[in-house]
Amino acid sequence: MAHAASTDPLWLFGDQLGRHIFSAAEHDDREVVLIESSTAFRRRGGHRQKAHVLLSGMRHLADELGDRAQLWQAETYRDALAALGRPVVVHEPSSRAAARFVHRLSAEGLVSEILPNPSFALSRSDFRQWAGDCERFRMEEFYRDQRRRFEVLMDGDEPFGGTWNFDRDNREPPPRRRTLGIDDPWWPTEDDIDEQVRADLDTMDVAFTGDDGPRLFAVTHDEAQRALAHFVGHRLATFGRWEDAIMGEDWAMSHSLLSVPLNLSLLHPLDVVGAAEDATRAGDVELASAEGFIRQILGWREFVWHLYWHFGSDYPSSDHLDAHRSLPRWFRELDDAAVTARCLSDALARVRERGWVHHIPRLMVLGSHALQRGYDPAELTEWFRVNFVDGFDWVMPVNVIGMSQHADGGLMATKPYTSGGAYISRMSDLCADCAFDPRTRVGEKACPFTAGYWAFTHRHREMLRSNHRTARAVASMGRLDDLDALLEQERHRDSF
Repeated sequence: MAHAASTDPLWLFGDQLGRHIFSAAEHDDREVVLIESSTAFRRRGGHRQKAHVLLSGMRHLADELGDRAQLWQAETYRDALAALGRPVVVHEPSSRAAARFVHRLSAEGLVSEILPNPSFALSRSDFRQWAGDCERFRMEEFYRDQRRRFEVLMDGDEPFGGTWNFDRDNREPPPRRRTLGIDDPWWPTEDDIDEQVRADLDTMDVAFTGDDGPRLFAVTHDEAQRALAHFVGHRLATFGRWEDAIMGEDWAMSHSLLSVPLNLSLLHPLDVVGAAEDATRAGDVELASAEGFIRQILGWREFVWHLYWHFGSDYPSSDHLDAHRSLPRWFRELDDAAVTARCLSDALARVRERGWVHHIPRLMVLGSHALQRGYDPAELTEWFRVNFVDGFDWVMPVNVIGMSQHADGGLMATKPYTSGGAYISRMSDLCADCAFDPRTRVGEKACPFTAGYWAFTHRHREMLRSNHRTARAVASMGRLDDLDALLEQERHRDSF
């Protein structure tokens, strides 16, 4: 990478707050510019708590850097840069729209150089070389290459412990108790900066979603380091075993809550996976648990980032399953009180209250419901971006269009991910006191996930029959003696 020779200021976006960015050797003598754009906030909207962590992160960094930083509050980014009066150096933004904008600023002379994004393990050029002319991608192949390339959990040319994948060990249902009973996650302590952020958000003319609430995620370097150390030292050991489970009274379970500081670039992924690897090599954490966590960071997160760029600007409009239903009002407005199904109501409530649920409620509750009901995948992608505290532009298209909704026709997933209520009953403790019965397909107590699964299977039976991973479901559907009644019921279902 050719380093800039100028001493032009370094402009940092709100998701580029890590020391590995502004303390890199080529930036030693640079001032740092941070910009709060009121137009951007109004246009993008989003969960109230996402707005809080973005503003809090930028303001804490400006406070930390002191005289080295300039924090601008302006109507637009261009207004601030024009008032600055000097061109700036910037790293590649994390979205296509922002990248196009930065290139326009470069053509206008407001940006002097655009440097590669330094916040992922694999560079975009290295991914292009790895991808070659491949048209369909599988995460497992990418993940194994990442492990080899960065020598993570490896013994020479072989995986540490002799196995690449411990998924079978990391799919246990929740224990028969109300919580896991482990140490709480690390929580930040709000300060005067957070108090001012909250006051400023109260006065903004922005249609935020979700509830205000205490800041739950790290927004500074020191906070992120403490959050990482606490997770590895106190919670990683129980992460893998129950990573796919849901508990009604334990929303965080053993999850790291590091997605926000990672997506703010406060943590570098290789540092995160290195800490987990050190813990398992030291014998403090079982290999299956560490591998499951490392797979999420070095595998899935990096995979999603690179496929966002690789698939291009048309990808978010993919709709292979011809799904066009608009999101219902209660879904858009996070109105959990309008929903009877305990799992769906619980997921909506947690999104409203915190802007976060872990990957299984995202995929197998919210996403599966949307897939079964044929919600518009582009609208759903935007819903996830808006309402999740870690939902940046690059995060959601591949996760939603590809993994959750199969709207890309299988470019990066081998089958649609949906299930009946039996899966939710097995992997959560939410069904016991639900008004619906996961074993019931038709009638007043018919579980909308169970009935919805068979309605989805029937609607897409030709596509599913041709896939060896889903053909058995189509065959099983043919043996249902109440299929006609189920389909008629689901055509008219208006409550969940």
